Amino acid sequence: MSAVRALRSRRLLRQVSPVLQASLRRYYSLDVPAALLRTQGYLGGRWVSAASVFPVLDPATGQELTQVSDCGPAEAKQAVEAAYEAFQSWKHTTAKERSVLLRKWSDLLLLHQGHLARLITFESGKPLPEALGEVSYSASFLQWFSEEARRVYGDIVPSPAADRRLLLLKQPVGVATIITPWNFPSAMITRKVGAALAAGCTVVVKPAEDTPLSALALAELAQQAGVPPGVVNVVPCSREKMTAVGRVLCSDPLVAKISFTGSTATGKVLLKMAADSVKRVSMELGGHAPFIVFDSANVERAVGGAMASKFRNSGQTCVCSNRFLVQSGIYERFLDGLGRAMDAELHLGHGSEPATTQGPLINARAVEKVVHHIEDAVSRGARVLRGGKRLDGSFMEPTLLAGVTTDMLCTQEETFGPLVPVIRFETEEEALAVANAANVGLAGYFYSQDVGQIWRVAEALEVGMVGVNEGLLSAAEAAFGGVKQSGLGREGSKYGIDEYLEVKYMCFGGLKP
Repeated sequence: MSAVRALRSRRLLRQVSPVLQASLRRYYSLDVPAALLRTQGYLGGRWVSAASVFPVLDPATGQELTQVSDCGPAEAKQAVEAAYEAFQSWKHTTAKERSVLLRKWSDLLLLHQGHLARLITFESGKPLPEALGEVSYSASFLQWFSEEARRVYGDIVPSPAADRRLLLLKQPVGVATIITPWNFPSAMITRKVGAALAAGCTVVVKPAEDTPLSALALAELAQQAGVPPGVVNVVPCSREKMTAVGRVLCSDPLVAKISFTGSTATGKVLLKMAADSVKRVSMELGGHAPFIVFDSANVERAVGGAMASKFRNSGQTCVCSNRFLVQSGIYERFLDGLGRAMDAELHLGHGSEPATTQGPLINARAVEKVVHHIEDAVSRGARVLRGGKRLDGSFMEPTLLAGVTTDMLCTQEETFGPLVPVIRFETEEEALAVANAANVGLAGYFYSQDVGQIWRVAEALEVGMVGVNEGLLSAAEAAFGGVKQSGLGREGSKYGIDEYLEVKYMCFGGLKP
């Protein structure tokens, strides 16, 4: 470490609270093999430097981890052209060939699981056990779609005329641009890229500016797996160049498909860009998940589900529970149980510290939003039962609020942080009205042991995914996506590959009856 960087690190350590200092001193070393610590763009099978660089920071300390090539529109265009050229041959590979390569790539992720997890932890702040889980989750998508590649079946349709045959063929759409967020810097890429490559498409990936290292490491392993040049391309860029790069990736005529995960506001901008050339789009956008606990629920299980759903990645997932609705009969029991669980199970620190369950938020802006939501709720009558304080840097205390009402900001917009606002309700109808009032609908959760109520509520919730007596619902085998303004299309499952395929109808005529 240079003298300047060491001085910067010591200054940052003095700024954080004493509780976190020991953790941050011991665990700020990235310690990843050079082969996986790539810092250039990956274009057409080559590692390419841009004219400038941008820093990647550890959100726990603010320490600069490394500097990455700051690609611009020229590099984005080069990547699209490389993907288009590679598509001309990749689309003709057999499903079996694509399957074998995806499986090799999956195996390499698991072989390097520990190093990839450290990259995730250091660039996103995620605790290491969660990062290890993300790498496994990432590999599961490559494995799943390696199998789905060989199950892209067409149809022979019964013809209304004896002299012809009707066939439906499935063919890859072409070049797909993949725009991913920072909260799952590995899994959000493999969930999209695995499906695209399995279908016969080629891709250009633009990772989030906060977390480019995981994407570049994935590209390195794709190369090692034998994925041909140009089939996978990665274009890292800074926040300043994000708009210009995004414009190329969404409007270039060689691009046939856009897949985006991020905020609803950004998704709407990308949709407008895609509209001019009528590109295929799939989007996984913002969530505002309700978590409903009915009087009939097993309260202990509901508390466990709330802990898992809310505090994973410090509340920074699109399917995190955001609005907690608890029926009057068990309201106080739930609050007491959840408060005690938070005291016992949540520990702040650097993500590399073994005891850490809650790392930092991604940046200061994220912390400021949580603080704003808490202050607004308290000003309107909510009570802080746990936490409530901003700590040094990007750390935020996990916070439990009681006496929450639907006019508070935390119930009207997604917080994306470790905040649990609990609303008391009286009837099932009231809970559903509150849950469905949002203009988004990604995930929803509820706890009940009443079988009739389970069917009613599961069917009535206006979301794309429902957790019934379960706080964690993601799996490669399941369809992931939302309704209303939470997005378009589905990822994962047998349906995920359809997003990268066109159906071509072939009428084979001139046959003698």
